[in-house]
Formats: sequence, structure tokens, C-alpha cells
Amino acid sequence: MNAALPLDYTALAPSAFQNLLQLSTGLHKGPLGPKLVEWVSLRVSQINGCVFCLDMHAGLLRKYGESQRKLDTLPGWRESPLFDARERAGLAWAETLNALGATPVPDDALERAREHFDEREMAELTFAVAAIRAWNVLNVGLRKELPEV
Repeated sequence: MNAALPLDYTALAPSAFQNLLQLSTGLHKGPLGPKLVEWVSLRVSQINGCVFCLDMHAGLLRKYGESQRKLDTLPGWRESPLFDARERAGLAWAETLNALGATPVPDDALERAREHFDEREMAELTFAVAAIRAWNVLNVGLRKELPEV
């Protein structure tokens, strides 16, 4: 655990916090559905090491009826038979975008994702990745603590 004291970004930047929260909540109501948004959020949070988000998104997926077995196989989603083609396409796009900066987005990555998502869904999926990355940056960078159970 990091010894740095957390900063409460919800109190320090309430308007920005509310806007990001509104974006995230709105994506759950969109054409992707809450489960896919949560799978993408959980996977990106795994990669980025955001313990607060890992706890929250895994809990929501359980609440939505996803099995512990499927949750356990998420890091190996490419090999897991528990993920359908649409989920795989969403996870692949999320991982590609999450690596932005370290590696360029290959031209064929967008085309592969578009085989499973229409234009609106692609836009919303991309916003979902952008939103969870923002939450990860806030929570990891400003040391958001894991809530008590």
C-alpha cells in the first residue's frame, strides 16, 4: 500500500466528478448494455491496477448475475470459452485503446471491432474506455482507498 495520503477529488472538483459520473452512468443505459460496459471497465482496471475499480466492477458483474468462474478467467479472455464474440471484440478494442501512447492503434483493430458493433456502439464503447481510464487515473493517481466491506 502506498503511504501517500489520498485526495478526495469528489469534494475538490465536484463539477468535474459529477460530469464524469454522468457519462459513466449514461453509458450503462446505452446500446452496449451494462454488462459489456462493466466487462470493459473491469478489464481496463485490471491492466491499470486500479483496486477501487476492480472491487466495484467485479461486484457489479456479480450483481448482474455473472459467474465467479467467468470473472476469474477475464485475464485470459482470449482463451476462455465463457466470453462470446461480442464480448471478445469489446475487450480487444478496450485493450487496444488502453495501450494508446505505448503503441499505435492498428488500422485493422477498428475494422475488427466494427464487425460486432454499429457506429453508435463503437462511439459508446470508445467513450466507455475513455471513462474508465479517467476513473483509473483519478483513483490510482489520487490514492482512492478501497472501501470497507
